[in-house]
Amino acid sequence: MFGDGVRCLVVVGSQWGDEGKGKIVDVLAKDADWIARYQGGANAGHTVRVGEDEFILHQIPSGVLYPGKRCALGNGMVLDPVTFFQEIDELKARGHEVEDRILVSFRIQLVLSYHKLLDRAQEESRGKGAIGTTGRGIGCAYEDKVARVGVRAVDLAVPDRLRELVESGAARANDKLRALGSQAEVDAAALYDELSALAPRLSARACDVGLALRKALDRGDKVLLEGAQGAMLDVDHGTYPFVTSSNTTAGAAATGVGLGPTALDAVLGVVKAYTTRVGSGPLPTELPEEEAARLRELGAEYGATTGRPRRTGWFDAAVVRYAARLNGVTALAVSKLDVLDPLPEVKLGVGYRLNGEEVEEFPADLSTLARIEPLYETMPGWGTPSSEARRLEELPAGARAYLDRIAELTGLPIRYVSVGTRRQQIIDAQD
Repeated sequence: MFGDGVRCLVVVGSQWGDEGKGKIVDVLAKDADWIARYQGGANAGHTVRVGEDEFILHQIPSGVLYPGKRCALGNGMVLDPVTFFQEIDELKARGHEVEDRILVSFRIQLVLSYHKLLDRAQEESRGKGAIGTTGRGIGCAYEDKVARVGVRAVDLAVPDRLRELVESGAARANDKLRALGSQAEVDAAALYDELSALAPRLSARACDVGLALRKALDRGDKVLLEGAQGAMLDVDHGTYPFVTSSNTTAGAAATGVGLGPTALDAVLGVVKAYTTRVGSGPLPTELPEEEAARLRELGAEYGATTGRPRRTGWFDAAVVRYAARLNGVTALAVSKLDVLDPLPEVKLGVGYRLNGEEVEEFPADLSTLARIEPLYETMPGWGTPSSEARRLEELPAGARAYLDRIAELTGLPIRYVSVGTRRQQIIDAQD
């Protein structure tokens, strides 16, 4: 994707997250100089395989596993500093020295212990209306950000200001916890001591990420911007309220790292060859449980962060068309095509029917989504392993026909096809 005028590339999920962005970013990072995350936090999990080793990255950009690549965590993220350094130390223990190659925005908001307590208490109070959060405190940290009472990385360098912010934040959190009927209580002094201990290490990595990336682009460096979750979990454009707490779409890439929107040259949308989502909320092409369970096992569809089983369904072209429009997607990467290899037939959701009339666009209203009926096209399966293919012409004919139909239905070219978990199991359609 880099070259031909593309120096700043955005990779964005174009379903409900878990599309395989980690592997795609890992592969593209080979040709990038910088890889930056622009939103989300430790509620995301990207799984990357290098040889026989598997790495699950939660906050660190996927490209960090290439020696010499620079990585950045943008201001659009919310950073859990405790688990961030645990992640770095785990990579170090496995032979990857990465800390000196990772920068953190001065302006990044911090996820603190009281955000996690509040997240769990709020979710429990919702009962049957639970959203299905990961309990990692992400939404509560974004709430503090919008309320202008959050703690940022830059605050760790000013002890008196940090103490004031922590004490006021803990007091607010304790009031909310009591109101929710929780017995949990935040110890402000202990939290301040924890952050103070981390402050030198975090401050050594803190900088103006937007400035660093702008200078990199001006030098001719290639920059890869990585999002978490997917377009259908965007807080503005997703299946609200069953969404994440940030803007996952490509428009947030510019604001989330501190670049102007004209810096973005292309957007690669990542989709699975079928559809999944974690937690509650609409999933129009969801399979009946017996069929869903089979696809779940074939695709090992369990959350990288929580281990929760993912709901599974057929590919939904209406969702991807909607996501493509939102993100300005210029090409698709299709992951997990090999998961469909054993199926005798595969289906494609091409649109919906509502009150007897066909609907091509994805509805905004949850009550409408509850009443729509997905419209399917059925195609024969290919029954032949695709995992050894390294060029499009090496794929089974049925798999190629399936990909061609996805391209037709979405109106987008397919640039990459993933047929396994390893780095080499990817097809570049331009090769």
